[in-house]
Amino acid sequence: MSKGVAITGMGIISSIGNSVEENYISLIENNIGISRITNISTIHADVIKVGEIKKTNEELVEELQLTEDNNFSRTAMIGTLAAKQAVENAGITSINEFRTGLISATSVGGMDMTERHYYDYFTHPELIKYITCHDGGDVAEKIAEELGLKGIVTTISTACSSAANAIMLGARLIKTGKLDRVIVGGADGLAKFTINGFKALMILSDDFNKPFDNERKGLNLGEAAAYLVLESDEIVARQNKKVLARVSGYGNANDAFHQTASSENGDGAYLAMKKAFDISGLKPSQIDYINVHGTATPNNDLSEGRALKRIYQDEKVPDFSSTKPFTGHTLAAAAAIEAVYSVLAIQNNVVYPNLNFENQMEEFDLQPQTSLKNKNIEHVLSNSFGFGGNCSTLIFSKS
Repeated sequence: MSKGVAITGMGIISSIGNSVEENYISLIENNIGISRITNISTIHADVIKVGEIKKTNEELVEELQLTEDNNFSRTAMIGTLAAKQAVENAGITSINEFRTGLISATSVGGMDMTERHYYDYFTHPELIKYITCHDGGDVAEKIAEELGLKGIVTTISTACSSAANAIMLGARLIKTGKLDRVIVGGADGLAKFTINGFKALMILSDDFNKPFDNERKGLNLGEAAAYLVLESDEIVARQNKKVLARVSGYGNANDAFHQTASSENGDGAYLAMKKAFDISGLKPSQIDYINVHGTATPNNDLSEGRALKRIYQDEKVPDFSSTKPFTGHTLAAAAAIEAVYSVLAIQNNVVYPNLNFENQMEEFDLQPQTSLKNKNIEHVLSNSFGFGGNCSTLIFSKS
């Protein structure tokens, strides 16, 4: 088995908590973050439910102590909060002491500011500052600036697998000796752009999402940010650092089937999981818990379920659940928040419940874990699949 790359710090803000501790408490106490939308003025406010962070932009500006003339998008603000938490949790006091990088994932970027001010740019010159915060790369630059980071800064945007690919790239940069330390993760704020887009795709539920349920109707969108600090064994040994868990395996594959749908047989998901097992040196039977992508859309759950059956063949599929009924689907941030949840599962030896499940899917005999379960957790597999067929799998292991 591969020893993997050390995780030494984590930070998160989501609809179920403003810190790692708050998120964990919500997960084990069934405190969901799905509600009616309040921060965005939209005609869909009374139709859909979302996983919304109940902080206004003004409150976030105050918390970050930003100047009045700042041009931070909501995504950049929640991303900065989570990244700062992760750096503090890792005990880093000198961010540039070693070769340190930042790999940040996003799909929404600064769209919330663009759509808010689009019609006013020509008549209100003071709003022009928000044009430059539109692109996804601005989020990473803002976070790096707030951290004082001088090293490599880059952005990944592969839809809902973005943060998984950020974590994967960070681990590879450390394993190949390119960097000593990498802050990896993702952030996405809610915006009309995504609400309207997913509504047009007809995959939003008007009720609470029900992953892997035969009567599932679609997903709830959410917003969140989460970052992890990855460090080389040399730095861990030199500074006698506590290792929370390790990134022991990772894999990425493209389904190459459809712009927004996964193949019915889950080819991309299957290949991503297979690659992750090959890199980790683990066998599928050694996984104790699977944090499935589990979006509660008819296509995703069928595709992912079939991929799991292909991986495990005649073996029993381990305990699995989707945590999206707690947070909603947070797009590019999803794999990062679920990475934090995977590490917490390892640390606390728990399997989280797959909420709202009632009826087994008719296509196969898979049933998620529906109540909190205590068991020894050595290895967690976490799946994240994005539009365009980009499928990624991460494996986290006890240190």
